[in-house]
Amino acid sequence: MSPPITRPSGDLARVTFGVLIIGGLLAATFWIVRPFLGPLIWATMLVVASWPLMRRLQGLLWGRRSLAVLVMTLALLLLFVVPVAWAIVTIVENVDRLAGWAKFASEYHVPETPPAWLVKLPLVGETIAATWAQGSSLGLRDLVPKLMPYADDATRWFVGEVGSFGVLLFQFLLTVVIAAVMYSSGEFAATLVRKTARRIGGERAVGAVDLAGGAIRGVALGVGVTALVQSMLGGIGIAVAGVPAAGLLAAVMFMLCIAQIGPFPVLLPAVIWVFWSGDTTWGIVLAIWSVLVGTLDNVLRPVLIRMGADLPLLLIFAGVIGGLLSFGLVGIFVGPVILAVAYTLLVAWVDDPERPAPDWRD
Repeated sequence: MSPPITRPSGDLARVTFGVLIIGGLLAATFWIVRPFLGPLIWATMLVVASWPLMRRLQGLLWGRRSLAVLVMTLALLLLFVVPVAWAIVTIVENVDRLAGWAKFASEYHVPETPPAWLVKLPLVGETIAATWAQGSSLGLRDLVPKLMPYADDATRWFVGEVGSFGVLLFQFLLTVVIAAVMYSSGEFAATLVRKTARRIGGERAVGAVDLAGGAIRGVALGVGVTALVQSMLGGIGIAVAGVPAAGLLAAVMFMLCIAQIGPFPVLLPAVIWVFWSGDTTWGIVLAIWSVLVGTLDNVLRPVLIRMGADLPLLLIFAGVIGGLLSFGLVGIFVGPVILAVAYTLLVAWVDDPERPAPDWRD
């Protein structure tokens, strides 16, 4: 039996100092790039989600990467930065109007009997009247004024989150610039990440990187594209029905859809306003259109998410809300990605068959 190997006492000090130096370098690097972490995260998500499309586009453009990067950058500006910036600009420009709506809602008292136009609705008028009477008898009229101050606080918080328009616009433009750089050198970055993962955890870690990429693609497509489609269709329906401030309402819908709340908080008051104005025909049309738009995410979002990874919708919802509360606006995308990656890696680890235990007698 060979004698145990003894290491010089100087090795421990050398390893300790090496770890401290590396830790200090990592901390200093994080401190330097901290202002760019938000745009870097957004750009990474966008590039990972649209990388297959960029590769197909490069093939159509005679294999020239520069042309593909140019087209994809312009597409990001049109499909991502412009809608988000437009939504934020519209909300910021109408802060006073939103505050007025919130004040009106907080001071509004629900009448004991429903309006006449509501009772005269075909098919559902009598049911609504009976439900209204039951709610009044149960004291729901007194509950609404108590809840309205919370709605006012939520409105002020929401406006405050999107109020710093200049900073957000700069972050969006920086996101596009970083995404363009990533598009031009995507293979190098992917190879570097895979090599790092292989160095840390072997082939399992490389597989985890691929799973994480699929999770990012699924979340970006499922959350972003679904919100854009729902807000556009909802805005078109509101504008056609003659509801005022259709652009502002579409912007609010886009933000609500991004936050996984859905367009109903905007569409339902719009339908009520159309009926209240006396246009029953357009009210019925907008109500049917609102149901279709509001339930569209139940079909579109799972399809888009499963294009990247098979993720439960409850996990996406929890990630969006938790990320928004924890990290602000960028957390809408960061939260679900972190949970999706963690969930995907956990499922892959659990489903991985156990390796046979080594025979220590060998």
